Amino acid sequence: MEKLKIAKTISTLTNPPIICIPLFLIICMVLSFENGNFNLGKFIVLEIISLVFTSVLPMAIIVFWAKKLNTDRDISNREDRYTPLIVGIVSYFIGFLISLILNLDNFLTVLLLCYSINTGVVLLITIKWKISVHTTALSGPVAALILLLGPFGAIFGVIYPILIWSRVTLNKHTLAQAICGGVQGFFLTVLEAYLFFIVFNLQTVPLTPLADCIWFILAIIATPVILGILSYANIFSNKLFYLLEVIFLVIFYLLSPVDVFAIFVIVSIASILISYYAGDDFIWYRVLKS
Repeated sequence: MEKLKIAKTISTLTNPPIICIPLFLIICMVLSFENGNFNLGKFIVLEIISLVFTSVLPMAIIVFWAKKLNTDRDISNREDRYTPLIVGIVSYFIGFLISLILNLDNFLTVLLLCYSINTGVVLLITIKWKISVHTTALSGPVAALILLLGPFGAIFGVIYPILIWSRVTLNKHTLAQAICGGVQGFFLTVLEAYLFFIVFNLQTVPLTPLADCIWFILAIIATPVILGILSYANIFSNKLFYLLEVIFLVIFYLLSPVDVFAIFVIVSIASILISYYAGDDFIWYRVLKS
């Protein structure tokens, strides 16, 4: 019962419009530093735009729609998710247009466009499969923070395996749906952002090199994906798991920057600890205990 309460609390705090608030706050703060000085006026404008169009409006439609359908605020039924997702797409796109027209900040402008596109991808997937909006919503801003802050942004990826456990434990998603939501969100956000900056020749703050971004993403998703594959294959062998972990550990150590290696270690430890905490009720634990 205690674990369910904790899982529910985690799920509530990482609800898409809610998790956006602290992560976009950090993004807007970073973007507001110019030549070593903090531009308060710019910060206030960026924060208002991001808060209204990534949090307030999406949250309003979620609450309204859940009440209208007499369902939970996760809107668990896949078919009931179409309208909130469409409203989310429109909200993010309006935010993008306002940011573009007012020439506020190229990074925020591109990020809002990425949000709109990624939500469109989620909508298309949702027609056939209930991919996790929670893990997608987490991975988008974390990917943005990786672009801006490198390892200091990637550290927020430690939430990813914890959120996977939460959503699966609450029976809101299958393991695959929770894992894939994050994977597509991480990769789409980084690749789209770089594509838009290059194609439209947009100037922005110095970004983490694309190759390093990919390494950070791989470091975040590696252990959850390994545990997921072993779980679905019914291979409950901790020896195989730790062998694969050692192989990836060596790969990251030899081929990636040292801070990527550190992120892999941190997320791996978090994944293992949350599995042991979850116990028999969570399939990752069955892989680790065998």
